[in-house]
This record gives sequence, structure tokens and C-alpha cells, in this order.
Amino acid sequence: MKIVVIDGQGGRMGKMLVEKIKPIALDHEIMAIGTNSIATSAMLKAGADYGATGENPIVWNCKDTDIILGPIGIIIANALHGEISPKMAQAIGESKAHKILIPVNKCNLKVAGVIEMSLGDYIDNAVEEVKTLLK
Repeated sequence: MKIVVIDGQGGRMGKMLVEKIKPIALDHEIMAIGTNSIATSAMLKAGADYGATGENPIVWNCKDTDIILGPIGIIIANALHGEISPKMAQAIGESKAHKILIPVNKCNLKVAGVIEMSLGDYIDNAVEEVKTLLK
């Protein structure tokens, strides 16, 4: 399976995801795609197998990936302080991949019914979802 982790800003969430997913997905490819080079670098340092930065890598890799992980903002045009272009959001949303999104309640975005947890707890929950999909 091909797993794509997408993040922006400083890449903290993507770094945490890669660190926790790498040990359970040793036989699977983990691709880190940052909306900027700082985010990509953080995810590569965390153990991602490959990395790329920007709009085109997101659009291209969403076509043939099995799992996409990242903050919920990656499916909203102009989210992450404008780092997610409409084309990126569309490519992620239209991808046939399983999408595991972390509900970060910022920038006037609130997901109804989601229990407020720490980022670490959300990451652990996302990792459990990946484990289920890898079985």
C-alpha cells in the first residue's frame, strides 16, 4: 500500500503521523508531501520514505495512493493560512484513497460531534485507523 501524509505550516502533525505509522507499515511506502519545504523536511526526518513539496506532487500522488492522512484542512481550499490551493483540495477530495483526517478546530472550522482531544490522542486514533486498513 502507498500511504501519503500531507501537512503544511511547520509539519508538526505530519511528523507525528509519520513517526507513529512507520513502525506499523514497514512493508508499505510512506510518502510525505508538504505544502512547504519545512513541512516536507520535518516528515522526512521522521522517517518517510520519500518526500515532495507543493501543489503538483499532491495532485499527482493522490491519483494512485491507498491512504491519505493529514489535517482536515487539506480538503478545504485556501486552508492552512492559504497553503492549500483549490486544486490541491479538489485532488485530495476526489482521490479514491481512504482519507484519515485530523479534526483541527481552527480557522473558523468546527466539526460537529467530534470530541475535543489533544493532538497526540487524535494522532493515536488515526494510527489505529491505519492499522485497520493495513490488515
